[in-house]
Amino acid sequence: MNQVKRSFTHSSGSEVALVLGDITVEEVDAIVNAANSRLAHGGGVAGAIVRRGGPGIQEESNRVAPVEVGHAAITGAGKLSAAYVIHAVGPRWGEGEEHEKLASAVRSSLVLASDYQLASVSMPAISTGIFGFPLETAVTVILGEIRKVLDEGVAPSLKQIRLVVFDERSLHAFEAQWRGAWGLGVI
Repeated sequence: MNQVKRSFTHSSGSEVALVLGDITVEEVDAIVNAANSRLAHGGGVAGAIVRRGGPGIQEESNRVAPVEVGHAAITGAGKLSAAYVIHAVGPRWGEGEEHEKLASAVRSSLVLASDYQLASVSMPAISTGIFGFPLETAVTVILGEIRKVLDEGVAPSLKQIRLVVFDERSLHAFEAQWRGAWGLGVI
């Protein structure tokens, strides 16, 4: 069972939560998939989503691919509890402009969710798996971009953003930056 470890309510009324668990069982409007530009969902978070959600996710992804790095696309979610999967294409570490591309992937995902009038979304630590983005640096970018999106009001339908991590290392990396990201000081 997924467990909320931290939460923050932004002045917009939107809640941001840090969750330890399995993104594929999240009961939200959409889950975000850490995808490659071909939307070929073989391993990592993407593979887990397709295994649990069924082959229809990959079939639909094949129709919308390719997706540029830093952008996102949306498909149905098959047998998952969520209605949609938002496929965010983050950067591979070393390809250049990684910080900007990761921020863009986060923003694109949240804005796309709002374009579909979704109220809740769960997101993994995009690009920190096989794409090799250093976890601590990615956490700073991800939390910073979520805050910017909320501060700017560019995803007004979103009332809940859940950051879902599956291991203690990722949990600790987010916890280390959590209070600072919301202007609350350091833990």
